[in-house]
Amino acid sequence: MKTASPLQVAILGATGSIGDNTLDVLARHGEAFQVALLTGHKNLSKLAKLAEQWQPQHVATSDPGSLSTLREAIQGLASPTTAIHAGMEAISALCASDAIDVVVAGMVGSAGVEPVLAAAAAGKTILLANKESLVMAGDIVMRTARASGARIIPLDSEHNAIYQCLPDDYVCGQAPESVHKLILTASGGPFWDRPAETFSDITPEQACNHPKWRMGAKISVDSATLMNKGLELIEAHWLFNLPATQLDVHVHPQSLVHSLVVYEDGSLLAQLGEPDMRIPIAYGLGQCLSVTGKRPLRLPSGAKTLDLLSHGTLAFYPPDDDKFPSLKLARQAIEAGGILAAALNASNEETVQAFLDHRISFPAIARINARVIEKIHNQPVESFEHLQQVDVEVRAMTQNEIHAHA
Repeated sequence: MKTASPLQVAILGATGSIGDNTLDVLARHGEAFQVALLTGHKNLSKLAKLAEQWQPQHVATSDPGSLSTLREAIQGLASPTTAIHAGMEAISALCASDAIDVVVAGMVGSAGVEPVLAAAAAGKTILLANKESLVMAGDIVMRTARASGARIIPLDSEHNAIYQCLPDDYVCGQAPESVHKLILTASGGPFWDRPAETFSDITPEQACNHPKWRMGAKISVDSATLMNKGLELIEAHWLFNLPATQLDVHVHPQSLVHSLVVYEDGSLLAQLGEPDMRIPIAYGLGQCLSVTGKRPLRLPSGAKTLDLLSHGTLAFYPPDDDKFPSLKLARQAIEAGGILAAALNASNEETVQAFLDHRISFPAIARINARVIEKIHNQPVESFEHLQQVDVEVRAMTQNEIHAHA
């Protein structure tokens, strides 16, 4: 595909799975896009190899103490004109600068929120894979994007599926017309049909053994508790401007229907595909190339086409909120607003780590999260700095509850 001027792309978290998949798609469309910024954290050897392959204008580590190490790793590999940076302030400034058109936000954790906010304030197109940006600071991010005219295109497979099933001229963050509700699908994790009375015996190793995918430990446990789907409900609330009453979850063990949109006329539109992140990434990049008000371009992604005949039955089940109370906690956070979603996210990160460290049981994750949320004095979000302060306070509170529970 030829364009007069390639779009300049920043890939935040280039050494992770989102980075791998994004670069795989970009390699198929080199005339339309140019990699302008690659960032990583501690995996500087991989970042240096990527810099050698892609020759970006800028390379950055989010760790401010690793600047000299990154310079040594890249020396002789990248172009002499490649600028090397360190720290989140530098990365955020680059994302807001004229050097960047599109920001692929693939950083993991709350550290990824700052550059997303900077890009949103600068009116950039953001392909969003950083969950914390919306779970912690959804109101701030979406208000900032609306004020600047920034475009936010979700990359999570569930939210991207919904985005694809909405009208072609839909702008993220607006309440979609004629939509009755959204249905997010969930694999159910390894325990969705396991008797609840056996949950106390679940080990971290079992919780990390997802039946479909190999993922990091934290997200694997979140999938097992269904908290990951609860966090996605919070994201969907902000992305599509709908209340919790119009957001639903269906357990779909085959993980081929990625989400559905239910319209007022009774129609259900679904997006199906192999569980391959290159599909939503290619869709997001195609959106960047499309003209406003026109149908998005569908770029080849490299993913295999889904063969429904070979997969057979597609099954759907209601989630069991008694066995998986994390979904109820997420809905409570949506309905209450304020700082509650940020508090839930912080508490959950602490309890999941405590479970992985064999300090608490599997059922205690949700129990302690609920106890912490009950003690929170909810208040309106004042700023991102306010949320960062809440994050610190809630983590300390959660550790006290973990200690008392142990």
